[in-house]
Amino acid sequence: MTTSPFLPRFPIGFPLLTKPDANGTWAWPSLEQSVRDSLRAILMTRPGEWLLHRQRGVGLVDFLQRPNSAETREELRDRIQKEVGLLEKRVTLDGVDVLPTGDRENEITITLRYRILRTGVAASQTVTMNLAGGA
Repeated sequence: MTTSPFLPRFPIGFPLLTKPDANGTWAWPSLEQSVRDSLRAILMTRPGEWLLHRQRGVGLVDFLQRPNSAETREELRDRIQKEVGLLEKRVTLDGVDVLPTGDRENEITITLRYRILRTGVAASQTVTMNLAGGA
């Protein structure tokens, strides 16, 4: 098998989001960075926006005008679990928490806890967002 110094050693997922370094060399993201970028894309992409996966994506923006209720948080958690399970095969989710943030009635914190299957490395990603208001 022939290898190339221009290609990553292991397959990485989309989005690559590569950019040249100070020397003008294109640097491939690490597996961990590629997974983080992919999870962010899944969270931010609305159904209908994803090329080749037209019905996929969580679409956090769709929840901005929803009330900060237990029902909204449960629906969001379920959607995240479903979409990450379908779109990011390099990880297994250990948990998704969608919780109110302290005493701010319109703010929630979303935490994804996952393990990268290839390496077994545990990681997490947290997003904070504002909803329309309290329940």
